[in-house]
Amino acid sequence: MDDRTIQDGLEAVLKDMGAGAVTVKLDRPKDPKHGDFATNVALTLAAKLGRNPKEIAADIVSRLSNSELGLESIEVAGPGFLNFRLANERLSSSLRGIVLQGREYGKSSVGDEKAMMVEFVSANPTGPLHLGHGRQAALGDAIASLLEWTGWAVSREYYYNDAGTQIDRLAESVWVRYQQDIGEQAEIPEGGYSGDYISDISRDYQEKYGKQINKGESAKAIEDMKEMAIATIRSNQDSDLDNFGVQFDNYFLESSLYTDGRIDSTVESLRETGKVYEHEGAVWLKTTDYGDQKDRVMVKNNGSPTYFLPDVAYHMDKWKRGFESVINVQGSDHHGTIDRVRAGLQALGLPKGYPEYVLHQMVRLERDGEEVKFSKRSGSYITLRELIRAVGVDVTRYFFQMRKAEGHLVFDLGLALDRSDKNPVFKIQYAHARMCSIFKKGDVTLDEETLLNSDLSLLTHPRERELINQLLDFPEIVDKAAENRSPHLVCDYLEHTSGMVNSWYHSGNPNRNPELAVLVEKIPVRYARLILAKAVRTVLGNGLKILGISAPEYMERKLEDELN
Repeated sequence: MDDRTIQDGLEAVLKDMGAGAVTVKLDRPKDPKHGDFATNVALTLAAKLGRNPKEIAADIVSRLSNSELGLESIEVAGPGFLNFRLANERLSSSLRGIVLQGREYGKSSVGDEKAMMVEFVSANPTGPLHLGHGRQAALGDAIASLLEWTGWAVSREYYYNDAGTQIDRLAESVWVRYQQDIGEQAEIPEGGYSGDYISDISRDYQEKYGKQINKGESAKAIEDMKEMAIATIRSNQDSDLDNFGVQFDNYFLESSLYTDGRIDSTVESLRETGKVYEHEGAVWLKTTDYGDQKDRVMVKNNGSPTYFLPDVAYHMDKWKRGFESVINVQGSDHHGTIDRVRAGLQALGLPKGYPEYVLHQMVRLERDGEEVKFSKRSGSYITLRELIRAVGVDVTRYFFQMRKAEGHLVFDLGLALDRSDKNPVFKIQYAHARMCSIFKKGDVTLDEETLLNSDLSLLTHPRERELINQLLDFPEIVDKAAENRSPHLVCDYLEHTSGMVNSWYHSGNPNRNPELAVLVEKIPVRYARLILAKAVRTVLGNGLKILGISAPEYMERKLEDELN
């Protein structure tokens, strides 16, 4: 929204009128006929100033300079609303600026290049990535991208949970499958893992070590199977994420916290705070001193740490690496751990509220209203790899991002497979490709001289003005989405913008309204509309870039359904 100058002017005038320091909020009118911006500030200040809102509004108008603010008009409407219409020269300059900035349009310096870590996915290396992991990958990557666009120095990190009882169960599951493969009687342990991938690891082990294990060597065999299983599953997870367009700057192993003594040193540091006590053979932390509902066990009476102690040690490591701002993108099932982790960190002197959490709900995959949930490959759930194979990377990423993280997501497989404008990601991509096709169809290019000298005041149609204003809102949307950690705001914006683009484009049907066509015969108007088309292409492309989705210049419609 190109409104900062207007806001500054209004706030200065209101201060002169005795209102003090006021933050003015400008909105887009629902009806474009009411101007480009509107505010109800006169109504909200009526009681404070002891005056009629319409009088306040009229006084504001008399004090503002249209020319200095780049305005064509200011009108008082209704009980005291103020409607502002930008001068054509200012609107033209702003539109030209979009094209000149190109791939930089929408970026800001809010973060001032301060370090920010975004940790996401961090799946246990115990099986294929599921749809919840996929949603987290798409959300985390988009949040990181939004932060980069707003000036933060972002590091993406993946925490491998390669320690603990779940890893032992994984090794036991492979051991049982191995025994079954060589004709022995064995049952998967309670809480163990099944699925074709366990069989694959067993076969890989047999190829490397053979099908017979000497009596007394089972312990070593299970340890070898554990190492092989972790390596295989990690490799497959990394491959899936790479195919999904998600790359990380750093991978952190939970096991390293044990091997280098950071778990023990964290316990000792907490003891030194005086917030630790022993009860019934266990080591407890007084987390209630920091707002938790009850004190928590850090070390069980058998000497093993509870799951939140490694989290405290890990986040101390993040802080020591210089990341004073950290966002953890995790599933909503982690909600119960937040207070105790923060309590441990506060006890060690870190600020309250560190780290920040973005929790997301799980994904329900549906086809024709029925849930799709079984996969032979994983043994119990549809994998991210299977979904990507069925609907593609772009659709998968977009659908995972297009709703609020805290809301449950129903992934409509039928809509995802639809290659028409009913599918929101294709609606946006088609709009982008359509703008690209205009230049191919007209066999034209926009050189710098044409861009700088074309008369953009010729863009007088209401749809054109409305579309220009929509494009000018993009930087504000990016800032807001980054601030709120909400990629879905970019999705909403792109969908709405694409609808406006399609209406503008189709209004110039050569058989009905040839004078409204982009490639109209009047050359000055044609160039003005080509610049608008170029600006649309820039904004849609930049928005898709933030979301990690391709912006094709040409598209064919096709239908594929590979999820059986």
